[in-house]
Amino acid sequence: MDGNGRWAKKRLLPRSAGHKAGLDNLADTVDACSDLGLEVLTVYAFSSENWNRDAEEVRSLMELMSRGIVKYEPEMKRKNVRLRLLGELERFAPEYREALLAVQERLSCNTGMTFCICLSYGGRSEITRAFNLLAAEGKTDITEEDVSARLYTAGLPDPDLVIRTSGEYRISNFLLWQSAYAEYYFADVYWPDFDKKELEKALDAYAKRERRFGR
Repeated sequence: MDGNGRWAKKRLLPRSAGHKAGLDNLADTVDACSDLGLEVLTVYAFSSENWNRDAEEVRSLMELMSRGIVKYEPEMKRKNVRLRLLGELERFAPEYREALLAVQERLSCNTGMTFCICLSYGGRSEITRAFNLLAAEGKTDITEEDVSARLYTAGLPDPDLVIRTSGEYRISNFLLWQSAYAEYYFADVYWPDFDKKELEKALDAYAKRERRFGR
């Protein structure tokens, strides 16, 4: 979900306004994906590299995300959406981490779309963590299934489609293992402007592709 800062700059607004607009759009996107019948939606909200940003911006983002998810909880409950948090949550300040985990727990029995939020997440560190877990278990003859079972996404299907907004053409350390055979779609609009119409354009483009999985 890229482009919040540039969206704000274009409108002569502070970066915080862009992040707020991005969060509001995320709520709309979750609604749209749930209504369309998607089984899993995974969003990249805060990368492990984002910790290098200005400390005040990081604090503002943490507060915005925790408050936003708590605020949106009733709507997720109404839509039967299950929340799953992926990443190094131990790096978050306790008050933010506990608020997020509490919402995840309260929505854990829902049976509709699974909404995954990647927080303090990096694809390389996720894979490294998986191999460290396997080493600690004494595993030597390691299979792909062994690795997948120790990723944050264990139990979830691999993504079919990865969407990148804001006109950037890179994957930025996102779901490196899981997206080996995913289709990619790059949108030119900033994330706050990625509305339901843009989502449907991406899904239509995906539907026209032939997936061969190496065959």
